[in-house]
Amino acid sequence: MNLNKKRTIYDIAKELKLAPGTISKVLNKTGNVSESTRERVLSYIKKVGYVPTSSARMLKSKRTYTIGVVFTEESEIGLEHSFFSSILQAFKSYVENEGYELSFIVRKLGKNHLSYYQWCMNKRVDGVYIVVGDINDQGLHEILDSKIPAVSTDMFLPGLHTVVSDNEQGIRISLEYVKNVLKKKHVAMIGGPVTSKAFVERLIHFRKYVEKYQFETTEEDIVLSESFGFTGGLNAVRKLLNQTAKRPEVILAASDDIALGVLKGLRDLEIKVPEEIQVIGFDDIAFAKHFTPALTTIAQNRHLLGETAAKMLIQLMEHPEQQIDEVITLPVQLIERETTKK
Repeated sequence: MNLNKKRTIYDIAKELKLAPGTISKVLNKTGNVSESTRERVLSYIKKVGYVPTSSARMLKSKRTYTIGVVFTEESEIGLEHSFFSSILQAFKSYVENEGYELSFIVRKLGKNHLSYYQWCMNKRVDGVYIVVGDINDQGLHEILDSKIPAVSTDMFLPGLHTVVSDNEQGIRISLEYVKNVLKKKHVAMIGGPVTSKAFVERLIHFRKYVEKYQFETTEEDIVLSESFGFTGGLNAVRKLLNQTAKRPEVILAASDDIALGVLKGLRDLEIKVPEEIQVIGFDDIAFAKHFTPALTTIAQNRHLLGETAAKMLIQLMEHPEQQIDEVITLPVQLIERETTKK
């Protein structure tokens, strides 16, 4: 065995009598490979001093092939959030197949407090993915001002490339469904925190289309959740029903997590869904179809959102001279389930 030979992945495969795809799976930590085969491959490449292509190009280009990931802390959204975590998973799968790894950007490293930008400089990231962010977070503005390539699936800011679902389409088809299919005239909305641009957009379009379609909706029929999740929806529906003179026939929720809190609140008040009040969510999280009753909702293509954002960021990092659209909008669709009734 010649230890000085410069090997490729195909050489390693031939020497170990394995398929090149198996070697690739071990190096990229993907796919199903037995532990014994994995250990055999790793031991061998260490012995012969094999440098994977991704490592070689990193040494040659002085890049790290690392992408920083931001879940902004002010939004109080953790990785367990079903909608954003599934988008992140799709993003992660795509960039890892392209030879990049993810590293989470935090404000505290041991006892040291760093800004997002300082953290990026410390880790020498090639780009940043803002999964969800607070538009008022100055730390995010600092990243954008630094000209580090950045994408988001949530925020709209100058210099930030964003992939989002069509919020206007989602609200419009929801209200057309209420008007033309459900044949209801009084619809309310429980919106989300205005720190999220998506929630702001959904609220703006709700006001526009209830007026256009002449619903019996007043400002008393609009309540904003204090948080992104279940508890916010639970508290908001209680507030809504306490302040409205007339009970709405349908409630639109700005997200499925909020909608599930709304359903729990209605159950606590012994209000039957969909017989007395019908409910429509927005997102189509995995749990929406398993809840009782199953949630009618606007479905976003989470996999496509994550993958499109990944492609966009890689293009920004690898071909900075090319001009690409700053905002890409993806279509949505209505999924009918048990919380609405024709």
